[in-house]
Amino acid sequence: MARRKMFDIWSVLYVAIFAAYAIFLLYPMYSILRNSVIGEDGRLTLQWFVKFFSAKYYSQTLIHSFNVTIWTTILTLIIGVPLAYFYNMYEIKGKAFIQVLIILCSMSAPFIGAYAWIQLLGRMGVVTVFIRNLTGLTIPNIYGFNGILLVLTLQLFPLVFLYVSGALKNIDNSLLEASDNLGCTGVKRFFKVVVPLCMPTILAASLLVFMRAFADFGTPLLIGEGYRVFPVEIYTQFLGETGTDYSFAAAISVIAILITAAFFMVQRALSKRFAFTMNALHPIERKPAKGMFKVLIHFYTYFVVGLAFLPQLYIVYQSFQNTSGKLFKEGYSFSSYTTSIKRMSDAIPNTFIIGGIALVAVVLIAIVIAYLVVRRSNVVTTAIDTMSMLPYIIPGSVVGIALVMAFNKKPLVLTGTVAIMVIALCIRRLPYTIRSSVAILQQIPITIEEAAISLGASKMKTFFRITVPMMSNGIISGAIISWVTIITELSTAIILYNSKTITLTLAIYTFVTRGNYGYAAALATVLTALTIVSLMVFMKFSKSKEITF
Repeated sequence: MARRKMFDIWSVLYVAIFAAYAIFLLYPMYSILRNSVIGEDGRLTLQWFVKFFSAKYYSQTLIHSFNVTIWTTILTLIIGVPLAYFYNMYEIKGKAFIQVLIILCSMSAPFIGAYAWIQLLGRMGVVTVFIRNLTGLTIPNIYGFNGILLVLTLQLFPLVFLYVSGALKNIDNSLLEASDNLGCTGVKRFFKVVVPLCMPTILAASLLVFMRAFADFGTPLLIGEGYRVFPVEIYTQFLGETGTDYSFAAAISVIAILITAAFFMVQRALSKRFAFTMNALHPIERKPAKGMFKVLIHFYTYFVVGLAFLPQLYIVYQSFQNTSGKLFKEGYSFSSYTTSIKRMSDAIPNTFIIGGIALVAVVLIAIVIAYLVVRRSNVVTTAIDTMSMLPYIIPGSVVGIALVMAFNKKPLVLTGTVAIMVIALCIRRLPYTIRSSVAILQQIPITIEEAAISLGASKMKTFFRITVPMMSNGIISGAIISWVTIITELSTAIILYNSKTITLTLAIYTFVTRGNYGYAAALATVLTALTIVSLMVFMKFSKSKEITF
């Protein structure tokens, strides 16, 4: 009887989770697809796709996006892989502090870095004006392709660093010792031994960087000027100042989904080709570098991290400058904080309320899905696991547009509500916690649960009292990553929010677009502080004192 009851409980969870994904993910995606093939006369047509590919103005945005994305991915690998190698192979002074800075760089919203670089390298930026006054030379400004590439590379290389650092911890030191004995050392060992061993992880990191760079629209919107990219075009067509074209925006969104899905499939195929099992019985131990090499790796590490963190430092400095509207004045005070918080009084509470509800939902749903996928695997759970990963390859702006198209009319009107913001955040951020929870559960022997049941504990009691606590490290890890990405979310939220649901990130973006840089800096500093606190919580409760993916 108890077995029958347990079966019924899990059956209800199967149906409930599958239904939720069908309603809030598959149906919105269907709405986008339907709108993309419906003409002005209400008939099926491909006119919107023809319009996109036949007009150079539109198709050029796709070429621009590929230029930005491919070069960003290449540069992040060139910077991030060697940095992870140096950090994990050699003793770097202040390595704990360096890692915190790297993580802070990766966790900030890209558009915040873009706005900071405008303040530094814009036409009237601090560095630009200083060099012009000192030498009479005018350096290239931050706007256009080069600026977008700089901002995205410095913001996304930490992802490569964290992924590859995790892979390096799984390499057995005996492999490196064997290569030394065979005369394969230094740069040769790096390319012949280390890189091939980390290749599956490097491919995974490349996919994540590609997705993030391709989907980002805040950075090119601020500093792209004439260099228009794909996400900006989607946003413009859906919420343009000169008019909207929902069907055309839907068609562009479908193209975006197909492109990211194709890249995802290629990455999966390459990962399977290079896949292998590796267990570090003797993990790599850091060793001190010597001579000029020691100087070089310290210079490289501090230079890259310092350059990436420079915008955030300048934002903190700027937040204390006196300001009146769009102009900065002499002196320092907390006036930017008081004014910005007063003008956007709902932003901080909304961030905690909307983000908090989303995080609780993410954690609860992720725990259940992880258990279903690992312990009760069947066709339904496989389908749920596949659906949970779909948002991983769908740009945030597309998710936002899909939800608006699906729920802006009866019987279920959610547009402009807190509910649609929470749903969007859950859909977007569930994959992080699901994957970390699945990974940790796969490492827990099922015999532990069987032993608890044999001693008289019910299956549900075993799940909550034994399984979930043992999963806590993976749950906390995924939850912290989800939380930080929730509070810095822009691409989806900017399409869904209204004045009553504005969050901290949206408030910062609003101030930036209005030219109120002092107020934006104050709120950006608050957001950075929240990120730091989140990382401190992770370090407190995590068994590992170093964060890797």
